Amino acid sequence: MAGLWRCVGVRWGEGGARLRWEEGRSSALEYGKVVAFRAVGTRSCVGARGNACPRRAAVPGRSTQARCAECARLDRAHSVAADTYLDDPRTYRVYLAWFGVGMLKVGITAEERGPARLLEQGAVAFCWLGRGPLMAARRCEELLRAALRVPDRIPYADKRAVRAGLPGADERAAEVAALYARAVALPGWPESLERVEGQVFDHGEEFGLGGLPPATGVVVELVDQGVVSGRLLAAAGPDLHLEAEGGRDVIVLDTRLMSGWSLAAPGEGGSGPGGSGAGASGTGGRGTAGAAAGESVSAGAAPGGFGRFTVPVREVPREGEGGVQDALF
Repeated sequence: MAGLWRCVGVRWGEGGARLRWEEGRSSALEYGKVVAFRAVGTRSCVGARGNACPRRAAVPGRSTQARCAECARLDRAHSVAADTYLDDPRTYRVYLAWFGVGMLKVGITAEERGPARLLEQGAVAFCWLGRGPLMAARRCEELLRAALRVPDRIPYADKRAVRAGLPGADERAAEVAALYARAVALPGWPESLERVEGQVFDHGEEFGLGGLPPATGVVVELVDQGVVSGRLLAAAGPDLHLEAEGGRDVIVLDTRLMSGWSLAAPGEGGSGPGGSGAGASGTGGRGTAGAAAGESVSAGAAPGGFGRFTVPVREVPREGEGGVQDALF
């Protein structure tokens, strides 16, 4: 359908986070500017491993994985993360990632990817622990889980809950360094895994976390004709922290919920994320008619009326308040 662009997720790189669209297009996400779009139609499977879903199957709106059961099986059939691809010849790195006080995990990533995996997970601070063959990296993971009780997963809900009240970079680095020292002192390290100097890297500035207000709501799902429009305050992993109109509310959008949707500009008659439309055209040279495909999703200066959320949002109780409910903002 003309004027619609289909989202396939977010990708982090040297230039920060970018929303990705089918056929290789992408849109930069810039702090202080408006993210605004309208979901159109139904959510459908994004396929697997570069292949389109043959049935274009419908997928649940609340799932963070926009794949049908068949494509999900295909995606996991040759996956390092799912332990179904064990003969990968690439060099892997073991890392320690920090998300909040007492919230550290161990993981592995292909060395050629650099810190991309850490950015994708929303790791506020991290250090490298070792490098070597895939199976040696996996054994190191198991060693830390068994000996130090370091998990290999931390739920995104837990990461979001503490993101606005993190200690400073020095305190973050000290906690990572302390765990690194305990890890490298463990007996039983795989012989083929080379220890890496424990330099701590910090993503607090890259994520825009300085002075971030606490979230007051989390988008539950997108719906047909549902609008998301807010000023981007911060981005960490797949999460966008968006300021609603008036500045009182901060709504978190997990961009994994956008995958599989066709998106357009929020206003009636808008020409899609690449054209003009209410809430999607700004003064920063992005989102105006004739802009590159997808660019108006990260618009220029905030236009009047931004901050609309007509999709299901789960309230996050403020301190001293109770109750959690689904609501339409």
